[in-house]
Amino acid sequence: MEIEPILTLALAGATLGVVEGIKPGPLLTMVFRETLSGGFKAGLWTATAPIFTDGPLIIVSLIAAGWLATNPAALLIISVIGALFLTKMGVDCFSIEPPNLDVEQKDTSNSFKRGILTNLLNPNVYVFWFLIGGPLMALYVEVEPLAPIAYALTFLLSIILTKSIIALILDRMRGNFSENGYRMALGVCGILMLGFSAGYLWQAWSLIPQVF
Repeated sequence: MEIEPILTLALAGATLGVVEGIKPGPLLTMVFRETLSGGFKAGLWTATAPIFTDGPLIIVSLIAAGWLATNPAALLIISVIGALFLTKMGVDCFSIEPPNLDVEQKDTSNSFKRGILTNLLNPNVYVFWFLIGGPLMALYVEVEPLAPIAYALTFLLSIILTKSIIALILDRMRGNFSENGYRMALGVCGILMLGFSAGYLWQAWSLIPQVF
């Protein structure tokens, strides 16, 4: 068992999970809505949606990672597209607005189901796993098969934990949640995303001799 690649992908998964957990999107907006209307428990249930929505995509990505590892041309193309997608997400972090903190919703039941439905209908979830998760796992799958699993597990754990912490803070600070603090966190996320994008471009560059 190679410990270094496992720790490397575990760290990458945890970092990307935190970034995706903080970054505004349909699921985070739903976490805000459910927390403001039904309290922390409702927000927590919503935050756990990725377990069921991302789970099947993770399995497919793990299978695809083995194929990508033996097809450098396909991995090169996906790495470049993934880098462009990460760049867009990183740049967006500096301009997108935080979720609406004043949303009210009377129906507080079925928070978990609403979270799952929201994430299933979010196209970025599918793009993320096939353009970002796939290339990362493919890079290490032949070196250490457990490394991609470590990436998937730490990503899921960190994204759920991050959104849960946001729900807890929001529940404790109703009406006093700082948008400036949130914007600063988004700026850090943007920088991290651009860093990962540079890593993907470097990976694509290193694959060129194998393709041509």
